Amino acid sequence: MKKTNLTILIAALIAAVNFSSCKKDSDNPQPFVFYSLSIDGATVSFTNKSEDAVSYKWDFGDGTTSTDESPTHTYPGKGKYVPTLYATTSAGVTGEASTVIHIAKVSSIKLDDNSLSDWDTVATNVITAGAHSGNFIKAKFDYDANYVYVYFEQNTKKSDGNIYDLYIDADNNINTGLLTGEIPNGGYEVLLEGTIFDDWLDPYYFIGTDQQNFGNYTYQNLNEFYKLGTVVQSGSVQKFEFGLSRSKIKGLTGKGLRIGVQVAANDWSAIIGYSPDQSTDAFFLDMSE
Repeated sequence: MKKTNLTILIAALIAAVNFSSCKKDSDNPQPFVFYSLSIDGATVSFTNKSEDAVSYKWDFGDGTTSTDESPTHTYPGKGKYVPTLYATTSAGVTGEASTVIHIAKVSSIKLDDNSLSDWDTVATNVITAGAHSGNFIKAKFDYDANYVYVYFEQNTKKSDGNIYDLYIDADNNINTGLLTGEIPNGGYEVLLEGTIFDDWLDPYYFIGTDQQNFGNYTYQNLNEFYKLGTVVQSGSVQKFEFGLSRSKIKGLTGKGLRIGVQVAANDWSAIIGYSPDQSTDAFFLDMSE
């Protein structure tokens, strides 16, 4: 999972309370409450930059607290949270500062951990091969704010040179993009084609109104739009993962997409794999969380 750093400086002093007296005492000034934060998935690192304080209390906004000066906290899941820092001076004067943070949908998939075991946690968005899937055994999908994650399991090996065509209905609208009976119930605005390995995955966008014309696919010069993760060969079975950048590929920032995959032999002589099954509706990945 790609790390996203969002640094926010908070210098908002909302209140200063002297708990020992209701009368304001100018000899006991309030502390200056100041902190920054960075977000990586559901984990937030807080950096306390307050002045004139000797003790601290954090209320993370999810029912948990900390007295560490600069804590790191993992939130339970997607949502809006209001973390508050309370800073207290040696004279007992307390000031506080709050901000609002939004935790996006989090994926357990990591492309740089040299493992596929994280896919064991993905129980939904799974396609199991049927009678007309060719060399496909299984496909899985997941997503977060940065990537659509893909897992393929097939009866093949890298040296076979399989050529993948990923047809993506990015706007989930059958009235735009290519129509094909091989993968019905989708209008495919995006085509990604290549072996995926060895930096070969070419992006094409469907440009035109004739939805029957494959020639309307136009090559796009995109950089770093996908990332290959772990590859495992176990006997005759190949398993691998990769991520499609939601910010680089047109339409992937929406709330859902349809996808169908065809695999060609390395000489284009035949289609040898389908996911979902040949002539089966494209798979819908709900990304509304």
